[in-house]
Amino acid sequence: MTKIIIAADSFKGSATSLEVADYLAEGIQTVDAQAEVVKVPVADGGEGTVASILTAVGGQRMTADVTGPSGQPLQAHWGLLANHVAVLEVAEGAGITQVAGQLDPLKTTSYGVGQVIEAALDAGARTIYVGLGGSATTDGGAGLAQALGAHFYDAQGAEVVHQGAGVERIVRVDCQQMDSRLSQAKIIGLTDVTNPLTGSEGAAAVFGPQKGATPAVVQQLDAGLQHLNTLVSQQTGTDFSQQPGAGAAGGIGFGLLAFLGGQLQPGIQEILRLTQLSDKLATADLVISGEGQIDGQSLMGKAPIGITKLAKAQGKPVILIAGSLGADLAAVYEAGADLVLSSTVSPMSVAEAISQTRKLLKQAGMTAMRAFLLGHNPGNNGSEAKA
Repeated sequence: MTKIIIAADSFKGSATSLEVADYLAEGIQTVDAQAEVVKVPVADGGEGTVASILTAVGGQRMTADVTGPSGQPLQAHWGLLANHVAVLEVAEGAGITQVAGQLDPLKTTSYGVGQVIEAALDAGARTIYVGLGGSATTDGGAGLAQALGAHFYDAQGAEVVHQGAGVERIVRVDCQQMDSRLSQAKIIGLTDVTNPLTGSEGAAAVFGPQKGATPAVVQQLDAGLQHLNTLVSQQTGTDFSQQPGAGAAGGIGFGLLAFLGGQLQPGIQEILRLTQLSDKLATADLVISGEGQIDGQSLMGKAPIGITKLAKAQGKPVILIAGSLGADLAAVYEAGADLVLSSTVSPMSVAEAISQTRKLLKQAGMTAMRAFLLGHNPGNNGSEAKA
């Protein structure tokens, strides 16, 4: 019996990680009904991180009542694992899909993320992983810090409102009253980007437009983040702004470093460790991964490449499947992939592809399985397998 592990990221806007695995499995088992398919949902620190880890290793799915990115009340989901470990996502406490009304990073906040961290501390967590992705805010983590007891004052000595527009008005930072439990906790930000806090590659310039920022607003946000970094650098003697990932999630990466004493790690590496994927790969005959688009940029901390490297270290064949293929696939092959397939095989609009996600991924699963059988048993195209 052939054992296949499907560990694919979500196809954003089309299917969750688990749905991708379900659809691919349908195609695989159309070719070989006896194949054993093991589905391991994965994420790289963005949306779906909590679900993927809970599915892989178990744990409690928790909720926290928080203030959303637009100031509205909402419930954020997070995970409590064994050994006092918590996993949460910025997308749950300050997600771009949670914005009430028009996107405007001058009016959004990371406050809800701090409230989820507080809930994790209340539950006894001593190691807290924060998935940095899918945020609606560009406040440098100031709102997050305020939720945990920090104070930011303007020139009149008033508390600055926790919104992106408030960052540039801060003249004094006071972290003396932050939750004392933070000093005993290990805070780890998980990110698939290496952007600094400010500048042409920073949080505002690169990610601000996705959150509704006009060119003028990008400049305003970037100036505010530069100002915040100057204040923090003067107070702590450390410039956190250029650390890789400081610009992740609207600068929340910076906030974890500067206000919570946290650290940043490549998301996929930590998640693969947490989900114990290496142990699962040991008995696999084939590993399939993928995401919405695969190209040379996938080498920059994306889930499929991390999974590919883990599988190749055990000598396993790897097929990657994407909704679309970009440039520099040679680099993807050099990273270890044996075959890279697109689920979209004829000209169609994005809307058409999304509407046909299940059908297209099922076909991709069939193609992947036939390619595997061809390589392992030339002359048998799968027609002998029971459908």
